[in-house]
Amino acid sequence: MVTEPEVPGCLRSKVLGLPVDVCADVADAALALHRRGGGQIVTLNAEMTMAALEDPSLGDVIRSAELVIPDGAGVVWALGRQGHRVRRSPGIELADRLLVEAAERGWRVALVGASPAVMERLRERLLLRLPGLDLIAAVHGYQPEAAWPGLEATLTASQPDLVLAALGVPRQEIWIQRLHQGQGGLWMGVGGSFDVWAGAKKRAPAWMGALQIEWLYRLIQEPSRWRRMLALPAFAWAVLRGG
Repeated sequence: MVTEPEVPGCLRSKVLGLPVDVCADVADAALALHRRGGGQIVTLNAEMTMAALEDPSLGDVIRSAELVIPDGAGVVWALGRQGHRVRRSPGIELADRLLVEAAERGWRVALVGASPAVMERLRERLLLRLPGLDLIAAVHGYQPEAAWPGLEATLTASQPDLVLAALGVPRQEIWIQRLHQGQGGLWMGVGGSFDVWAGAKKRAPAWMGALQIEWLYRLIQEPSRWRRMLALPAFAWAVLRGG
């Protein structure tokens, strides 16, 4: 099923009832979204899709997002069954490209999430790599509950051009959906990207990405994820059933 796109250059399709944007270039689509006033970017994979089917609040966030990119191999496979020729668009790669663009364009950038140690290391590494980056906030995700309202007020008052949040699914998506209302800029959940950029974790080798088995690498690194990985066969079965 294809509907009107939210962003020029994209076609909006659906996988298990959730929107996915099929774009010629997701980075170009994100930049176009920024020019149109900004919005929320969601990186959809099979695990998030199944979580959204169980959690209506997450599903509502995905449906309201301005740009939903096919982050996972399962979503790409499901789109292929509908006749869409689309490449997987890893969220970590799009987020990295947006940071480079931000440094070149003078955007105001905010980072929220991960542990205190990871955030400190990430800040150091990014400013070394991208000295032109206007990093207006680098806030770890282990803040006391009472601190969040003030942090959020400061963040929105600064009118950032790019906000990357690594708070985990579904917290980061729900947090972004609430906070970006009435705001400009791009707001994107990036999961474990901060840990990778900070050097705390490694990304799967390129050959595993080419074979679309990065999920196996993550499972080897974090065996405790095995229960979450059960979403993968459930997703495939739901797609095959025509859900």
